[in-house]
Amino acid sequence: MAVILDMASPNQLDKGKEASAAHMLDHIEIDAETDALYVRVKDFITPMEWPSIAKRVAAINALKKEKRAVILAHNYMTPDIFQLIGDFRGDSLQLAREAAQVDAEIIVQAGVHFMAETSKILAPEKTVLIPDMRAGCSLAASITGADVRLIKETYPGVPIVTYVNTTAEVKAECDITCTSSNAVQVVEHIAKKFNTDQVILLPDQYLAQNVAAMTDITILTWPGACEVHELFSADDVRELREAHPGIVILAHPECPPDVLEEADYAGSTSALSHYVSDRQPAQVVLLTECSMSDNVAADNPDVDFIRPCNLCPHMKRITLDNIYTCLVERQHEVRIDEEVRLKAKKAIDAMLALPKMAKPLDFDVGLKPLQIDMVMTAA
Repeated sequence: MAVILDMASPNQLDKGKEASAAHMLDHIEIDAETDALYVRVKDFITPMEWPSIAKRVAAINALKKEKRAVILAHNYMTPDIFQLIGDFRGDSLQLAREAAQVDAEIIVQAGVHFMAETSKILAPEKTVLIPDMRAGCSLAASITGADVRLIKETYPGVPIVTYVNTTAEVKAECDITCTSSNAVQVVEHIAKKFNTDQVILLPDQYLAQNVAAMTDITILTWPGACEVHELFSADDVRELREAHPGIVILAHPECPPDVLEEADYAGSTSALSHYVSDRQPAQVVLLTECSMSDNVAADNPDVDFIRPCNLCPHMKRITLDNIYTCLVERQHEVRIDEEVRLKAKKAIDAMLALPKMAKPLDFDVGLKPLQIDMVMTAA
């Protein structure tokens, strides 16, 4: 008789490791320094939940010292990660800069896979870990390196800008990267460098439309979108105003242009955070990922936040438990083919070499949506 072995899947193995790690955490002692952190998250974590979370925080912070590790925490991480264990916190541009300079042996990316790849591209000598390899990105998945090669065949000589929310393979095929903070600056720079009035901006069609409204450069784009931001609509904005008279509505430029038409302000995650901290509106809503609102609210206790937001399922794969496990097991290391890494680094370095902006870009609001053309390929 044949014996059939019930082999555990990789996901089951990870869950087993996390369960084992959670058991080990039962023996962690909480000190006064860890307990003092609770004030940062008291509006999001109940006193009943805190002792269990505090053990994980204490264990992770101890492991970071032991292993010479740092944690890069994106704005979309939950407050327990962003506020309590993140060594560097911010948007993708800020984290990319930190990855290039950080003095550590291990980088743990508390974010999604393309962010971990960016860290590895800029810091190849360091071990880069991601707590869950399934933490992807719908926008990054919308385009491949092969797609970009076909675009270059169809539009020879036209410079290609790629949003950092793409894979290393895509970055390697493009001339320069950008973020929502500096997209207009990058588009205008590369157009001048190539002596052209036409630029291809990939892969977010809504970011491209919103950038096109702010420059005289003709922009072509790709039919990609962030599954979080594309769900917001102009109707959502109007309903918020009706339900909350006087509310200030802030939108991310990955939202469709009709959302920016109705919003009071639009900008990158960093710009949204600066807006709230600088202007202290009485009541505000951030049309972006849910945890972004939580993290900005934690830093601005006098502002009343209304929270109709959309969760990113990929960001939410990163937890305290799997961060702890990846440090203990040194698992889920991010590796990139060296040829691809060097080409991708050239595109990122081209962005990082630009003058650092004094503050993140303010996107125009109140404009009628501008329609732009999608790239066509020979395939």
